[in-house]
Amino acid sequence: MKLHVSIILVLLTLLGCKGKSETGYNYAYIGGEIINPTADYVVLLKSETTIDTIKLDNRNRFLYKVFDLEEGLYSFRHGYEYQMILLEPQDSILFRLNTLDFDESLVFTGKGAKKNNYLINEFLENEIEEKYIFKLCQLTPTIYQNHIDSLRTLKVKKFKKFKNKYETSPLFEKIAQANIDYDYYSSKEIYPFVHYGKNKEAILKSLPKDFYSYRKNINYNNDLSIHYYKYNKFLRYSFSNISLKEHNNHSNDKHFNRYSLCYNLDRLKLIDSLITNTSIKDGLLYDLTMNYVSKNKNVENNNVILKSYLSKTKSEKRKNKMISFTNSLNELKMGSNIPNITLVNHENVEVAMGSIVDAPSVISFWSHTYHDHFRDSHKELKKLKIKYPEVIFITINIDDYGLDKPEKSLKRNRFSCKNEYVFKNPKEAAKTLAIHPITKAIIVDKNKKIVNNNTNIFSVKFEKQLLGLINQ
Repeated sequence: MKLHVSIILVLLTLLGCKGKSETGYNYAYIGGEIINPTADYVVLLKSETTIDTIKLDNRNRFLYKVFDLEEGLYSFRHGYEYQMILLEPQDSILFRLNTLDFDESLVFTGKGAKKNNYLINEFLENEIEEKYIFKLCQLTPTIYQNHIDSLRTLKVKKFKKFKNKYETSPLFEKIAQANIDYDYYSSKEIYPFVHYGKNKEAILKSLPKDFYSYRKNINYNNDLSIHYYKYNKFLRYSFSNISLKEHNNHSNDKHFNRYSLCYNLDRLKLIDSLITNTSIKDGLLYDLTMNYVSKNKNVENNNVILKSYLSKTKSEKRKNKMISFTNSLNELKMGSNIPNITLVNHENVEVAMGSIVDAPSVISFWSHTYHDHFRDSHKELKKLKIKYPEVIFITINIDDYGLDKPEKSLKRNRFSCKNEYVFKNPKEAAKTLAIHPITKAIIVDKNKKIVNNNTNIFSVKFEKQLLGLINQ
């Protein structure tokens, strides 16, 4: 609280001194404090354009004035984490967050805080709601629709109550309403995929005729929502679903496989045909292609999907990233030797990765950026080490912080430093091992040969994969 009061006093002083000399009112202030920072700066962006990189002071605080403000959604990034913030003229928004619990710890104060606290609370509640909706997806279509209609009604009532209590702007109301709408639409788009039934064509035919009636009002080239995560999430779900119907028209598969080459080619083709906005199209093509390639094990299929992607996207930067990522994954195909990347152990001794793999091994990764994954994965690994003593579990921190910070994090959480490493050259190593997503793990046999280049220790299939490794 003392921090917020002191910064507010500074803001009031700045506003008092400079406000009268401003030729207009098109500005806003943003400031705050980062607890447990993972970098010494915060990046402020509007859409994909960087407004400025703001250095933290020696108390991990900052204060920044946005001149010539273009009202709307901005994002601030710290490390690999980011969150949205709504800025309107003359806002003076302060926040305090802890990187160990990034979104959950985020609280805004100052002028413009109420609308942003409303939006962040909606974001957090929706993360919890998504798990509940996944369970509801096992219900029949009509009952499922009744449940999500009820959830939407509650959100609408909450929004109306907020508007009656506080003064709100048309822009905030538009965004808050979009939150409600896109969440609802996304809930409908995921239904066929999350439903346990394997015959997706039959599920689609069982839906009420008006189940997707909202689609006729959707603008798939919406410039105003182009960099809004709710809209982009909806688009990913929507095109995956629409492609499912297109795929069924020529597929003879009895059971749907979301990682089939044919389906994913259909999806890229549909996006290319329906979206004319280059930025929206490039973003969707990249996200869905990356998701396919990162989870696919077939080199030939990866090359086919890459060729399709490259023929449709206009982003040269993303093209280069996708080519590099796909090539790295292809080098990690089953039966290949694990790359002999240089690691550093917690005695500050350099070792080659191949030299520590002399038995069936699992190589997993963690980052300070993803604290929940760091904690949960190490707890899971602790159980697995006891259950499978024949397997070496090698864990690598991918950050570029050196040894000290990872070691402190491990000890603070009472995790052993045994078989814990950092990369000597983190960027080069992350590229070579195609580390995406952070949950990725690599299984290697006693001969240093790759058995699985992208598994997940939390997968229901993981222990079966371990048993297969042990029994080789």
